[in-house]
Amino acid sequence: MNYSGIRSRMLAAALLPVFLVVTILVTVFWLASLNDLGESHGQRIQLLTRQVATASEYGLFSGNRGSVQSIASAVQKEPDVRSVAVFDAQGVPVAVAGAQTYRSHQEASSPQYVATQKALDIDVHSAAVTSGSVALDDLFSAQDEPQSAQPVILGYVVVELSRDGLKARERTLFIVGIAVGLVGLLLGGWLATRMGERVVQPILDVSRRIERIGQGDFSGQVSVHSGYPLYELQLDLNRMSDRLAWGRDELEQRVLEVTQQLRLKKDEAEAATLAKSRFLAAASHDLRQPTHALGLFIARLGQLPMDAQMRQLMGNLDASVQSMQNLLDGLLDLSRLDAGSVQVQVRPVRMDDMLNALRVALGPVATEKGLRLRVRPTGLWVTSDPVVLHQMVMNLAHNALRYTDRGTVLVCCRPVNEGRSVRIDVLDSGIGISVEHQAEIFREFYQVGNSGRDRAYGLGLGLNIVERSAQLLGHSVSLRSHVGCGTRFSILVPLAGIPDQSRDIAPVGSPIVSSLDGLRVLVIEDDDFSRHAVQQLLESWGCHVCAASTVTQAHAFWRDEPKLDVIVSDYRLGEGDNGLSAIASLRALAGCDVPACLMSGDTDGGLMQAAKDAGLTLLHKPVRPAKLRSLLRHLVG
Repeated sequence: MNYSGIRSRMLAAALLPVFLVVTILVTVFWLASLNDLGESHGQRIQLLTRQVATASEYGLFSGNRGSVQSIASAVQKEPDVRSVAVFDAQGVPVAVAGAQTYRSHQEASSPQYVATQKALDIDVHSAAVTSGSVALDDLFSAQDEPQSAQPVILGYVVVELSRDGLKARERTLFIVGIAVGLVGLLLGGWLATRMGERVVQPILDVSRRIERIGQGDFSGQVSVHSGYPLYELQLDLNRMSDRLAWGRDELEQRVLEVTQQLRLKKDEAEAATLAKSRFLAAASHDLRQPTHALGLFIARLGQLPMDAQMRQLMGNLDASVQSMQNLLDGLLDLSRLDAGSVQVQVRPVRMDDMLNALRVALGPVATEKGLRLRVRPTGLWVTSDPVVLHQMVMNLAHNALRYTDRGTVLVCCRPVNEGRSVRIDVLDSGIGISVEHQAEIFREFYQVGNSGRDRAYGLGLGLNIVERSAQLLGHSVSLRSHVGCGTRFSILVPLAGIPDQSRDIAPVGSPIVSSLDGLRVLVIEDDDFSRHAVQQLLESWGCHVCAASTVTQAHAFWRDEPKLDVIVSDYRLGEGDNGLSAIASLRALAGCDVPACLMSGDTDGGLMQAAKDAGLTLLHKPVRPAKLRSLLRHLVG
């Protein structure tokens, strides 16, 4: 504790009213003086303008340009006068003195020019030069004949006056006010110190003792004097010191025991967490392998001829597998967001490309439900990660189609916040969301009106993923809905300017299309079911497939057929190998970067980064056949 702290507080208490009074007086004085200076400045420029106008009357009337130029030059030499210009009645310059930037009287007197100069601390004032009207006594004119009193405009005068001198006087005035205020504060502080010293001293002894107690020193005692002003406080302080000394030893012992117990609990919790993480990672990988193979087998089975009953059974089986894959994909997205392994790449994104991809992807879904999907075109660009933003909008639009039975789903975007941001809206004419549920629908697995967990209404992960993705990108998600009146979800993203090289920015969701007939594919997969499923599916697409279970076998295939087009490899391979090293060795054997991709059931963020560093696309199992086919088209394109 600072022993002068009490003195400082007493001084502050005494100085506060002094400070307030001095500040108010100085402020009032300064503001009044500023007002006077401003009025004086305005009167001065008006006076200078009238003087030039009056003095130039004869010169303009007689056409004496030299006289007018002398007047303008003389006035321009006045302090802070930046320029003086005199124009004739037609606005033609007659005399110019100083650094003027206008070319005509119309330009100098325009509000735009006056505002521009005022922003540069230059005041512009103009006045007309008129001829004086003197009544003449004419004996031969009728007494009641009216004489014209309308003045004749001979020209115009424009004077520019800088505010530098005014600002200098304002600064001087400010310094004087500060000086007066400081003098008042110093005087008040000196008086407060002198008066407060006698009040502060009796408290300092107690304050020092309290400081020692705060540092853990309970040994000393405050000297107690019966006539001391703080006698009772001293007695209580000594008693408190003794009790704290007794309690400290007991507390230290208890803290030691509790700390030991917490350390044991912490070690147990960390061990349990590590075991759970290992179990989930292994279970996730082992579950994705058969699900991946099952999805590919079903896709191949769907290409075979079958009767109506088999086709219906096949559709139910495919729907069940799709639900399982959707759950795994949703859990994968959540785990990646929780682990912070989603790496965003913020750049300019053209909204039209994203909206067109959305129209193509969700158009058949809307048609199947008998809904109208309207996607309004736009020329706006935004700053975001194109992949993450596209997934967010897709989730919102898919939810809107899922919970809308009739009517329209509209996706559009518009500039807001005075053109600084873009609001992406997804509106539907569905059932709406009541107020009590609007704060809960962004939680995991929360669904309104789906207590039975009907798979047709999804899993309740989409909105939670949208909210977490928006937090990752720094965007905001808002909701506006009423029961029976539909819902509007909005994403607010920063507006981006149109890039100079727009062709360098790849559009979202526009794969390169090419045929897969005759494509020679090398598949490396150690799991027998998955290998056979991928091989049969690729062959059904017209591909020539070499399926290897080990890296050694893959090398043998490559030596037998060195002109394979694409490599599709699992990450985890037998004999301690992995897909990254396998692809690297095959590329080295080929002497070129053969198009390749990885498939894996692992959800580790390090694997995604390693695949990205190697320039490979990582497909998480279970891989959807449509996604695999689209990727192969892109690679061979």
